[in-house]
Amino acid sequence: MAVRWCSFGFVLLVVFACLIQGPQLQTPQRPEPQWPQLQTPQRSEAQRPAVNTTPDQRCQVQVQDTVQCGTPDITPSQCQTINCCFNGQQCYYGKAVTVQCTRDGQFVVVVARDATSPKIDIDSISLLVGNDSPCSPVGITLAFAIYQFPVTACGTTLKEESGYVVYENRMASSYNVRMGPRGSITRDSHFELLFQCKYSATAVEALVIEVNTVPAPAPVAALGPLRVELRLAKGTCDTKGCNDGNVSFTLYYTEEEYPITKVLRQPVNVEVRILERKDPNLFLMLEHCWTTSAPSHASMPQWDLIIEECSYQNDNYLTTMVPVERSSDFLYPNHFKRFTLDVHLCGSHSIFIHCSTSVCYPTPGVSCEPKCLAWAPWPIFKVS
Repeated sequence: MAVRWCSFGFVLLVVFACLIQGPQLQTPQRPEPQWPQLQTPQRSEAQRPAVNTTPDQRCQVQVQDTVQCGTPDITPSQCQTINCCFNGQQCYYGKAVTVQCTRDGQFVVVVARDATSPKIDIDSISLLVGNDSPCSPVGITLAFAIYQFPVTACGTTLKEESGYVVYENRMASSYNVRMGPRGSITRDSHFELLFQCKYSATAVEALVIEVNTVPAPAPVAALGPLRVELRLAKGTCDTKGCNDGNVSFTLYYTEEEYPITKVLRQPVNVEVRILERKDPNLFLMLEHCWTTSAPSHASMPQWDLIIEECSYQNDNYLTTMVPVERSSDFLYPNHFKRFTLDVHLCGSHSIFIHCSTSVCYPTPGVSCEPKCLAWAPWPIFKVS
């Protein structure tokens, strides 16, 4: 069985601001929220961006896509206070998710299409209760989705905390999976946002509590080639201080060089690898490796080498697993498995090495790392 996966990662940039007073938003062709008075929040906590984005990059919004933030006479310092961008003439929303609160009890959430990578489909954004009024966007442009709704509406929860009345809500986007000529694929990003408005007798505060980086869509399996190769290495570690595990796997025998002659107790260096794949999330797993004295993998007798990623323990000549480290030559170390065994048959005996492999794709909470002391199930896909 062979498999193919298509999946995308994403990053999310979030900023927040606090606004002390503001009138109701209308729905013009290009929404421009107006805020007559601005005040620095009593306390502010920003969610650390998931990607290193400078303020200049966040503020690089095309002129035709800008949405006004604040009043026309807002000062640069006031604009910065509410986490918006100022170009010398206008205060506008940046390429981020901006959460603001007003003294008259309104949430304002502005989501930029460029807040994630790849770009988010702003038409897929909604509050968890849906998009019915007043929970629907008050304005959508090609670059931004703008929400304004009462803090008592749209599924907002209420609690008291350290002298504050806290209103909390969530927003999420979804992704659309499309069928293509080579299987299912999505180019959409996805995020979930938990945000708050906190009110006291003297202050109003906007707070982004957490941004859940939702895992990429589950891999979509489809028929396709998945090649695995077993080969023997012939590198030698003859100089003082060299690392035998690395040097031994610098050269490999060619098909013309087989059969290979080894003397008793001379190490045999074996490498198994996935071919023609560039997905860093794929893990090659060695379910079972063994030797036989005949070419058939089912011939008898058999000598076990590896069972479920671990050296076979009931053997006086233990197989040694060799770790594969990431380097310029090995961009995908998870695609390789290496081990060393000692020749333990004398005379003219022939030895044939066989391995049964699988491919592991990690999921949240489930690792593909081997567990040699305690068996644990892995999400695996058989490779025939």
